[in-house]
Amino acid sequence: MLRDDAAPPSEEAGVELLPVRMLNEFAYCPRLFYLMHVEGRWEDNEFTLEGREAHRRVDRTDQLLPDPDHTEGASDDGDDEPVVVRSVSLGSLGLGLTAKLDLVEAAGDAAVPVDTKRGRVPQNPDRSWEPERVQLMAQGLLLREHGYRCDTGILYFAGSRSRVTIPLTASLEQRTHELIQQAREVARTRAIPPPLDDSPKCNGCSLAGICLPDETLALKRPDASSARSGGSDESSEAEGVAVRRFFPPRVHAMPLYIQEQGARVGKRGERLIISKENVVLSEARLKDISQVVLMGNVSVTAQCLHLLCESGIPVVHLSTGHWFYGTTTGITLRNAYDRAAQYAAAGDPVRALTLAKAIVLGKGLNQRTLLGRNVRPRPVLTLKEMSMYLSRVPSAATRDELLGLEGATAAKYFSRFAELLRPRDFEAELDFEGRNRRPPTDPVNALLSFGYAVLVKECTVALLAEGLDPWWGIYHQPRHGRPALALDLMEEFRPLIVDSSVISAINTGMVTGKSFQRTAAACALTPQGRKNYLRAYEGRMDELVTHPVFEYRCSWRTVVRLQARLLARWLRGDIPDYVPIRTR
Repeated sequence: MLRDDAAPPSEEAGVELLPVRMLNEFAYCPRLFYLMHVEGRWEDNEFTLEGREAHRRVDRTDQLLPDPDHTEGASDDGDDEPVVVRSVSLGSLGLGLTAKLDLVEAAGDAAVPVDTKRGRVPQNPDRSWEPERVQLMAQGLLLREHGYRCDTGILYFAGSRSRVTIPLTASLEQRTHELIQQAREVARTRAIPPPLDDSPKCNGCSLAGICLPDETLALKRPDASSARSGGSDESSEAEGVAVRRFFPPRVHAMPLYIQEQGARVGKRGERLIISKENVVLSEARLKDISQVVLMGNVSVTAQCLHLLCESGIPVVHLSTGHWFYGTTTGITLRNAYDRAAQYAAAGDPVRALTLAKAIVLGKGLNQRTLLGRNVRPRPVLTLKEMSMYLSRVPSAATRDELLGLEGATAAKYFSRFAELLRPRDFEAELDFEGRNRRPPTDPVNALLSFGYAVLVKECTVALLAEGLDPWWGIYHQPRHGRPALALDLMEEFRPLIVDSSVISAINTGMVTGKSFQRTAAACALTPQGRKNYLRAYEGRMDELVTHPVFEYRCSWRTVVRLQARLLARWLRGDIPDYVPIRTR
């Protein structure tokens, strides 16, 4: 049953009833039940869309269940004429259940619930699965509570247009009561139930990409200890364990960047219209957009903003100088547990230091790998010095000590960074002597600063999607206007995404000397230079890579979102350690 549930009729009494649909999900998988019922997560797949279509007719009009003594149309010498009612809302304080039944066939004081399923009749002895029978039994219990005799139920399988009669037996009733009790106990806890282990159920579950069953189990196994410690460069930490990928390798929708000063974003149906002075500059379909990035003096109409919020598409605000100002979003996840866990971790010195070490180690190792892989002759001494600093990270006793080690590693990295560059028409090697900013004074730093600003908004959006507070950091300390947790998340990705895309943009000639405006005090990208770099950045984000831990292919943008999800799971204690992404 894949449809919205009835509003609990006892809300005024302060009693929370369990939707019968959720009882079905609990019988299928307690973790799925928790994600849907407690955390409010949802994702469509082909099966849920088919299920929605199968319920289209029964959902058309809500009807009321007649009284059990209803005798309309009955004859004196025959059976009562059955009454068929659809989309019937029922609730019971005694049972603690609420439901919207697809269809009820009532005759006299007897009623039969009919539940529609999207697929074909299962080829097993019962011609049905337990979650379906439990759901039907719960509907039968509700009908009994409302005065009906209810001894059987019917499952209607739309795929094979077949009805299967299910006897509502005492044993099925007992099993249903047991599951109701178990579901209530799980709903009261803050701990996410463990995932199913290598279960075929996950293959058709629309929430498998959110649940991450195989990834969670892989990170819990003892052979993942090397990954958790950030030590070995040996083959996959999840070696020998096939990790299934339950989400697309690439995200179809892409960010929409708008940097034309004075432009206005409006809507026409399901399309965004970018115009300036009544001249349409471009259009984009809503389904192709993952986020709208406004750079500087760009306005959005109220109607367009409503559409974006309703569609769950965030609007990201950057200044003309590339400062990240914030985001405008609709109602995001209302799961308070993740944020409570985040604030608790930030206030726990031991957990905060543990995460900070992982962040610093992940970033430093990726910087070292980038240099070692691309600088020739191999900078042996620099790599050795970076390794020396990084080897001290696990034993660092304070955040200040970590900051020192991070800074020392970064200084060594940027001292050789120019050797990665082969500019076509400007002397990057002479210009770049290390990191500078606010404002950057050379082309390479201008590119790096812009790239980091774009990456931090990507991390902010990813954290918001997981229900976390991007402004309350754990390694980076909270400060007004600074997305501290987004900065925590982006550290491991700086060399992998931004530094790599800057190198690519320069070495391939996507940006040239004409891409910059320079004075003695500062250097900034021109509008065309920003556009050219964004092509390099988005190309990198869309590039498929083999995940270093899970060994499946996905894009860098997907990896960023996956890491945000895993960070939330570490905060909740669902996985033992947060493992930063490391290239080999």
